[in-house]
Amino acid sequence: MSEAIAEDPILDVVDVSVTYATPGGVVRAVDGVTLRLGRGEFLGVVGESGCGKSTLLFAIAQLLSPPAELNQGKVLFKGRNLVGLTDRALSTVRWSDYSVVMQSAMNALNPVKTIAAQFDDVMRAHGHGGRAEIRNRSHEVLALVGIDAVHLKSFPHQLSGGMRQRVMIAMALLLSPELIMMDEPTSALDVVAQRSLMVQVKELQHRLGFAIIFVTHDMSLVGNFSDHLAVMYAGKIVELGPTKQIFAEPRHPYTRGLLESFPSVHGPKVRLTGIPGAPPNLVDPPAGCRFRQRCPEVMPRCATVEPALYDVDGDRVCCLIYETAGSSPGASHA
Repeated sequence: MSEAIAEDPILDVVDVSVTYATPGGVVRAVDGVTLRLGRGEFLGVVGESGCGKSTLLFAIAQLLSPPAELNQGKVLFKGRNLVGLTDRALSTVRWSDYSVVMQSAMNALNPVKTIAAQFDDVMRAHGHGGRAEIRNRSHEVLALVGIDAVHLKSFPHQLSGGMRQRVMIAMALLLSPELIMMDEPTSALDVVAQRSLMVQVKELQHRLGFAIIFVTHDMSLVGNFSDHLAVMYAGKIVELGPTKQIFAEPRHPYTRGLLESFPSVHGPKVRLTGIPGAPPNLVDPPAGCRFRQRCPEVMPRCATVEPALYDVDGDRVCCLIYETAGSSPGASHA
């Protein structure tokens, strides 16, 4: 991340923790996450299911609901802390300054309203009440995502999965926000539709200049599109840095395991290895490094010493192997 962007971030997430109250105990789903996003940047957040990716996104967007609770940290959006704001205060920045594209468009869209009616609801809720203005903007955003305006009269069930996801992206663009957060928007699509949607998202970002946080469990999906990558494991960020650098030289054993679990389209065939074992129980996480029970490079100290994020040539790595490579605490820059 350039110094110019680092000095003027659109988003600063500072030491954020989120817990869930469950019958079995309190689950710390996100634990002390710190990251920074520059204007116009594309940050991919990756990791296994249950590692805290979606919970982190919902915490940033201030969309958590019981039993989830953001009990520590700050979310600074354009310098303003969103944590603790009332629903009325948040409603002035949602959609207009930042928006969210949910995982399942069929569930996120209202099944008994046409696309036009749902666009109309968003625009009117933010003070754009002119019929001509709403119609023109609705046509504009559908054109941006490659959908004919005739589908404004359609109901969600009349559209394909790929079209519904593009409608959600169009809705997110209605009020020209500076940040769009996407929670696994391609999970229900086939690989061809996934690629098409990703290309379109990247083209829109280049054209309109908004920043993106893109949550996915598929590292290969964001490899060619994101500027920076945050790898999460058991509620923590274990590696954070430029995407190209992480793909070329993954430093954390977990990151290497993720990269070795899907085939590459380049180079010779290699046997996929995967990661043995399962993530720890976050009601009672293990002492020391949370990945140590699955790590091929585990050391005796890993059982008692909890690693911080260490600076390693522009990468940030949460592993004791790099304890002497650089300083640890401080803001993690995406």
